[in-house]
Amino acid sequence: MDIKSKNINTIISPELKTNFKNFPMVPRVIFGAGCFGQLGEILLPKRVNSEAPFIFLVDDVFEGTDLISRIPLIFNDQIIFISADEEPKTDQVDALVHKIKNDYDHLPSGIIGIGGGTLLDLSKAVAIMLTNKGNAYQYQGWDLVKKPSIYHVGIPTISGTGAEVSRTTVLLGPEKKLGINSDYTTFDQVLMDPDLTKGVPKEQWFYTGMDCFIHCIESLNGTYLNAFSQSYGEKALELCKEVYLEDLQMDEARNKLMMASWHGGMSIAYSQVGVAHAMSYGLSYLLGVRHGIGNCLVFQHLKEFYPEGVELFNKMKEKHNIQLPKGICSELTNDDFEIMTNVALGLVPLWENAIGKEWRTIITPEKLKSIYQKI
Repeated sequence: MDIKSKNINTIISPELKTNFKNFPMVPRVIFGAGCFGQLGEILLPKRVNSEAPFIFLVDDVFEGTDLISRIPLIFNDQIIFISADEEPKTDQVDALVHKIKNDYDHLPSGIIGIGGGTLLDLSKAVAIMLTNKGNAYQYQGWDLVKKPSIYHVGIPTISGTGAEVSRTTVLLGPEKKLGINSDYTTFDQVLMDPDLTKGVPKEQWFYTGMDCFIHCIESLNGTYLNAFSQSYGEKALELCKEVYLEDLQMDEARNKLMMASWHGGMSIAYSQVGVAHAMSYGLSYLLGVRHGIGNCLVFQHLKEFYPEGVELFNKMKEKHNIQLPKGICSELTNDDFEIMTNVALGLVPLWENAIGKEWRTIITPEKLKSIYQKI
């Protein structure tokens, strides 16, 4: 048979026609206390030339600390300090891209993000927008990026978001909070040094870790669940239980939470998150509530959807004496609630994973408003 003369469907057996997700993974990762010291030797072979710098986007909480002196700057490399007090925004990405292009005659050799989820997401988005035309908000969605990003490295300094491993970069845009989800988003290299997470404030440590915990609960209870996502989700959940319910030594807890974050991110990469994440996007968009605490504020009221998960969450919250803010939505108008519910309802894949294809028969604006009113 002349294969060129036949329709390809005639030579593929029916059982091979199913379209499975073909997601990228981080190709290189280094883990271990003190491994930040190897950053220079990792970057050296990736340097294009002496005129193409590495740009380090660094959480400004580290300005003036010992960490900055350890960043391997050579030639015309640049550190840009960025506040992580607010969620990353599309116009912030555009401004950073504009600055970098104005500062240099050549594209950088790479973008290095050092910080929590905000810095990692900004780094991924900047790496994408340096090679793709237009504005960042135009790429909020699934598989809209057409050109490969430049080389980019993620170095988390807090554990839980899973941003170091995911194929999305979640951004607040002019009309929505939504990720740039693409095969070009994933980091080329991740460096996981648990020592970098020392000194994280207790509340932030809890809220960010709960982001990972809630990833697991939503993935493991979702309709998109499969053996791939289940294997990662179960391991991440096990590690979260150890970290937040057992009395571990701090070094061990840091190591395990960093790996929980990695596994939790891998779990949702091949499935999805659910109700808490969809509704927390509404809180972030309207009120600027940070992602981790937003998930917690919503999740405490989701016993209807995740009874066992909410029970575990309450135990963790009690063990660590965490008091969640109250009355966040007490003075909102009907228009405010409409904005939040519209943002949440726009995240169709999250609802399909949480409820199923017929989710609209269960999830209504009125139902979401009733949950928001409790926060």
